[in-house]
Amino acid sequence: MIGLPSSVQLLACTTPIDMRKSFDGLASIVEGEMGQDAMNGHVYCFFSKRATQIRLLWWDRDGWMMLCKRLERGRFVPPWFGQGKPPDVWQMESADLAMVLAGIDARGAKKLPRWRPPTATK
Repeated sequence: MIGLPSSVQLLACTTPIDMRKSFDGLASIVEGEMGQDAMNGHVYCFFSKRATQIRLLWWDRDGWMMLCKRLERGRFVPPWFGQGKPPDVWQMESADLAMVLAGIDARGAKKLPRWRPPTATK
């Protein structure tokens, strides 16, 4: 996990995002839909519609940084999943993000099965 200063917040967009968007597209979502300043140094988290992809966007004083992860099997379980209609912005703790990236369902705290490539059959 990337160590972040304590002043940095993790803010997640709870509406699914088109994952074809890059730095500028995600920054416009941060400012337009989330009502935040994209260059304030906080980390913004976006999930795809099927929750198989996640993107983290962070302005680091001199440029954008993006971390992307796509699951080959299974889905991410965001911390607000199953909580009814969440607000547009969800503040996450670093432990929440670590659990999401590791494939742990925070609601039941169970680890999702590890994906293995299919074995060749004769």
